[in-house]
Amino acid sequence: MSKLKNIVGQCQCHCVRTGWGYDSHRLVAGRRLVLGGVEIPFAKGLKGHSDADAAVHAVIDALLGAAGIGDIGQCFPDSDPQYKGADSIVLLRKTQKIIAPQCRVQHIDVTILAEAPKIGPYKQRMRARIAHALDIKVENVNVKAKTNEGMGFVGKKQGIAAMAVATVYKRSQGTAATVPCRKLI
Repeated sequence: MSKLKNIVGQCQCHCVRTGWGYDSHRLVAGRRLVLGGVEIPFAKGLKGHSDADAAVHAVIDALLGAAGIGDIGQCFPDSDPQYKGADSIVLLRKTQKIIAPQCRVQHIDVTILAEAPKIGPYKQRMRARIAHALDIKVENVNVKAKTNEGMGFVGKKQGIAAMAVATVYKRSQGTAATVPCRKLI
């Protein structure tokens, strides 16, 4: 117990917070497929204002939720032309900077829902890209994939969805929650 108190004392944390994120996008012809910051060769890509990386968008929402700072649409609105075609890994780095004054990322767990393509060959690269963007160890990021057994829009190969859970240590100091994320970027 004293070892845990020492660790918590060193990082000036006072509680563990968890956030949950979800995102989905339609599959369409003529777009690149990017998931977890990795481009995957596939006949279709995800439709969206940015690169439409549903996995990274779910992580961003999970982090913002854990920090209590809103959601991806508030920080990176699709009505803002500067995010047209944006690399979602860059947005993830910005998110880490937004929450850094009040939270330290501890762990990320992502589940990608897709009938195709197979995600397995790309999971390790996704883990590495997400970990690097958040400045955490690769072992603190988990990526897994599931099919939807032919059910719903995922099962009919009309789109891909992703869910993420983020665990953060909330610092006892910091004022990021009181500043709109648009002013922190």
